[in-house]
Amino acid sequence: MDSPPLRVVIVDDETHGREKLQRYLADAPGFACVGQAADGLTAVELIEETRPDLVFLDIQMPGLDGFDVVEALAFDPLPRIVFVTAHDTHAVRAFEVHALDYLLKPVDRERFAEALDRAREAVPVAVQPAAAHVAHEVAPRRAPLTRFLVRSRGRMHLVAIDDVDWIGAAGNYAELHVGRDTHLVRGTLTGLEARLPADRFARIHRSTIVHLDRIESLHPWSHGDMEVVLRGGTRLRLSRRYRAALEAMFGP
Repeated sequence: MDSPPLRVVIVDDETHGREKLQRYLADAPGFACVGQAADGLTAVELIEETRPDLVFLDIQMPGLDGFDVVEALAFDPLPRIVFVTAHDTHAVRAFEVHALDYLLKPVDRERFAEALDRAREAVPVAVQPAAAHVAHEVAPRRAPLTRFLVRSRGRMHLVAIDDVDWIGAAGNYAELHVGRDTHLVRGTLTGLEARLPADRFARIHRSTIVHLDRIESLHPWSHGDMEVVLRGGTRLRLSRRYRAALEAMFGP
């Protein structure tokens, strides 16, 4: 019995780029395109919905870039990723996140075929949880966070970090508190703390990070701990461990 075709998603913000890869793929036996996306947000939704074996992924796109898309995927094992870009400056980072291949635009048919050959060899044994590699390899090298990708009412959207009031620990996830809304994102508080700007966010408890601009007042609690009151009335505990560092941020 013949093996089922490998399922492929194509992501590129340029129509002609998607159409070109689609034409190449149509001539390749053993592969089937299960969807296309023109931006990072749509790509995350499409990949999570279709769970393809292989993704041809543009790097420079509006909203989320290709690396953002990989990091945002919330299932294991991740599909094999072939980055497609007009620039060679991202090659090192691409392979740090275990990309299968890295194609430079304009992509010719021969080079595309080589990437497919690699996919034929790699996908049947792609059983390791790739998301763990992404979490460890991407985050330490990322620039400071400027926004979060969250799911709300069945859709993905971006939340700017300055819209976040405070962040609470929730196991392997973190809760973003944005006004009256709460969003779950993957990651530990320690990991997020390392990527948030230190002049705007501070750890006040082992399970809490707060946006400094939201703090309205501090009040004694007990045993050296304090209570942080945010604008709007939210009350959070400031533990002794973090008290000195927080007070130093507001001057003598």
